[in-house]
Amino acid sequence: MLELDGISRSFDGRRVLDGISFNVEPGRLTGFVGSNGAGKTTTMRIILGILAPDGGRVSWKGQLIDREARRQFGYMPEERGLYPKMNLIDQLIFLARLHGVDAAAARRKAAGLLEELGLGERMTDKLETLSLGNQQRVQVAAALIHDPVLLVLDEPFSGLDPITVDTMTSILRTSAASGVPVLFSSHQLDLVERICDDLVIISGGGVVARGTVAELRHERAGARFRLVLGEDAGWLRDVDGIQVLDVDGPKALVELPDVSHDQQLLSVAMGRGPVHEFSRVIPALADIYREVSK
Repeated sequence: MLELDGISRSFDGRRVLDGISFNVEPGRLTGFVGSNGAGKTTTMRIILGILAPDGGRVSWKGQLIDREARRQFGYMPEERGLYPKMNLIDQLIFLARLHGVDAAAARRKAAGLLEELGLGERMTDKLETLSLGNQQRVQVAAALIHDPVLLVLDEPFSGLDPITVDTMTSILRTSAASGVPVLFSSHQLDLVERICDDLVIISGGGVVARGTVAELRHERAGARFRLVLGEDAGWLRDVDGIQVLDVDGPKALVELPDVSHDQQLLSVAMGRGPVHEFSRVIPALADIYREVSK
């Protein structure tokens, strides 16, 4: 397990990270979400040892991370860093060798990854001849080439078409299924909500929400309910103790003082006539993000 405990970092007197703490659990995809400048990339660079924290500690399996532990990590930076004039398979073999993989195993692994990513027929092509989406696939292969024990990916889905997103997601899920903790950042909240197991939201240099997507959605749900009645729902405005947020003919969105009042409201509504729908409104991740990032 990767653990961050009270990480802080300043640049030119400006506090960028202020007590960042969260865990990345084995076998789980953890989404790392925040606006531009929130501190995501700085946090990832500290995990990888590219930057040093001013305070706090980063631990791997309960021990402070050292250089040898970081050699086993896989990293995909936001600023892609492969060699444009080098062919794909030689490039991946070279990177694997830097991680101590023997030549024969490196070639097998590189060829297998390129096949899995749909680039088997292009493994002898130079990187610069590929589309941006395919270059992104090679960058993921570079992070995976040495069978890392931890994956840290900075905006891995940026600029990708839906098919490539699905391919990348499948690869990350396979890595997680083998027990590897995966931390990735993304601005695509709908995608994060769909694929991640755990979520960390950062704003203003601090963690403002963390947990599973389901936990966060239910914690933030409040007591909002949607009703679809058999008649105009305007009469709900006259019911004491509820706040009517919206009415559109038979449809209404209301907020109760507490979730425990739901059956009381349902009973009142059924006493007036048919109730076609009565459901609690669970916010989407995008709504939670807007709320906690204010």
